Amino acid sequence: MPTPTYTLIDSVTLGSSASSVTFSSIDQSYGDLVLVMDLLGDANISIYQRLNNNSTASAYSYVYMTGTGSASSLSQSLSFFLIGNGAFVRSTSRWLGIEQFLDYSATDKHKSVLGRYNNTSDGTDAMAGRWANTAAITQIESYTSNGNFVAGSTFHLYGIEA
Repeated sequence: MPTPTYTLIDSVTLGSSASSVTFSSIDQSYGDLVLVMDLLGDANISIYQRLNNNSTASAYSYVYMTGTGSASSLSQSLSFFLIGNGAFVRSTSRWLGIEQFLDYSATDKHKSVLGRYNNTSDGTDAMAGRWANTAAITQIESYTSNGNFVAGSTFHLYGIEA
């Protein structure tokens, strides 16, 4: 089996604080997408993902698990595409997130996302999410509702060959 090839589609490095970053007009020629985020917040902020500018909370669901080395937990939600360990990006330590959007260009199924996250303050998380929509993903917005991503935060969007 050949090794998948990752192609950088777009990247953003913040030069100043921002409450959101959007990738739009996403090339539809790949099998999956991978979003890699290296973030720091101006406070302890929650990070969310919005697909194709769809703000309908009931369209998103997820389950995530977290572990700190001494404790673990599991939670789920049937609304909002909430990402990460309680979705907190800390102001005191970097937060790394890697999300894979499976079959993002397919128009005959709901979209699935798998995420892995690490923060030295909180531990390690894993997430599986679903966007209950058959539209191809053409836009991904990462945003916070209670603060900003600080300068130097990076977002990289990769396509994986089909």
